[in-house]
Amino acid sequence: MAVTVKTETRKNIKREKIIEAGSELFSRGNFHEVMMEEVARLASIAKGTLYNYFDSKEDLYFSIMVIRMEKLINSLKEKIKNESAPVDSLRSFVIHNYMFMVRYSCFFLMFQRDNLNLQNNLCAEFQQKKSGLKELLTDILASGKEKKIFRDTDSSFSADLILGAVYGAVTRAIDNNFQKDRCETERRNLFDFILKGVSSISANEADVLPLKNINIVITRSAEDSKNSADLFRRQGANVLEFPTLEVTPPESWADLDNALLISPDYLIFTSANAVRMFIRRCKELNRGFNFNKSAVIAIGRKTAAVCRENNIPVSIIPDEFSAGGLTDELKDADLNGRVILIPSSAIARSELPKALKAKGAVVLTPAAYNVAVPSEEITGPKSQELKEIKPEVFVFTSPSTFRNFLNIMNITEPAKYFNGSIIAAIGTTTKSEIDRADLCVTIMPDEYTMDGLLRAVIKHFAVTLQEKQES
Repeated sequence: MAVTVKTETRKNIKREKIIEAGSELFSRGNFHEVMMEEVARLASIAKGTLYNYFDSKEDLYFSIMVIRMEKLINSLKEKIKNESAPVDSLRSFVIHNYMFMVRYSCFFLMFQRDNLNLQNNLCAEFQQKKSGLKELLTDILASGKEKKIFRDTDSSFSADLILGAVYGAVTRAIDNNFQKDRCETERRNLFDFILKGVSSISANEADVLPLKNINIVITRSAEDSKNSADLFRRQGANVLEFPTLEVTPPESWADLDNALLISPDYLIFTSANAVRMFIRRCKELNRGFNFNKSAVIAIGRKTAAVCRENNIPVSIIPDEFSAGGLTDELKDADLNGRVILIPSSAIARSELPKALKAKGAVVLTPAAYNVAVPSEEITGPKSQELKEIKPEVFVFTSPSTFRNFLNIMNITEPAKYFNGSIIAAIGTTTKSEIDRADLCVTIMPDEYTMDGLLRAVIKHFAVTLQEKQES
């Protein structure tokens, strides 16, 4: 088996050498001017060996085209499948397409000059893949148009214009022999140019967006990250959604199942996840819960919104979205002997139950869900993408998001890793966790919500810009 694997590896290496040599020669001149002897010589192999891999010059030519195009499409699909917003999918398509074509410049030159119409099965396969590349972009544009993020124009027409812009930029990079740093600048400018062209926001509006071109990393669960990210994208930010939490069922439902048999005086939901998992368990047990017999408290507007989505009447939303805010809200209530049910995560903080117990309440905190680190399949592509950008802002929404992020990225020297970046945190508990790593939290909103954080981030950059203008 080992011998077979080594033999196959050697064949693949030699095949790639032939493809590289062929690409270089075909990119220099006309197809008919390239001789197979030249290919063999450049690949440092015998001409006879060349024909063991490719039957003819046409076979070699279109094999190069098909193999490279297939590699491009597969890598684009891999990039895009991890994106949840049309703007991010478009960014991945444009930037990766640009960098791929610059890297494989010989293939690009062949691709641009391709005007052969030979009766070759590989030729037909290449044309099919070429159409598939455009279809991938067309689907992204159609999705953005449906969500009213992109202009209501013909998606196929827009795709042709975008591909033309990308390939024009690649030609510029090749002609001017741009190095890596210059290519990175060019690709950002290219995407900015394209986004302005397809965006439903006018060019003037885009220029005054407060977070235009600011790179922000948001660490939450996959579902929560998407909703939060959209808030920042609408203000012009480039957002990388980095899931650091995966919501899973608790190790045991027993405590919650027992709690569902009672009618508490108060039912407190501290997060949207608590609501979702509470409802999920009720449905699994086919057991209804009479919300009208309990005063339902939702900590945070997002939590309240998820309650409403599930037809749960909310009696109280504290002005301050924290344990302290809730205890202040209930300071005049007689809680002595009152039963309070708080469906929580398995690692929920204890401040709220302690404060309520101090007022004489009977507090039940059954585990309704667990919080785990997402799988490598989810975090791997995001980790790689993060390595390719320089974020201005990292957003952490809980102690778990911060701890898990360090774990996922294998960060052993936080001060060094976050040097030059701004850290934003929601809540004092999250800030305390970050402080323990000897890091400085620059942005913390007065209101512990994503809306509050958005306003704080916008204010921070507005002040920073003003200071620069005055200096």
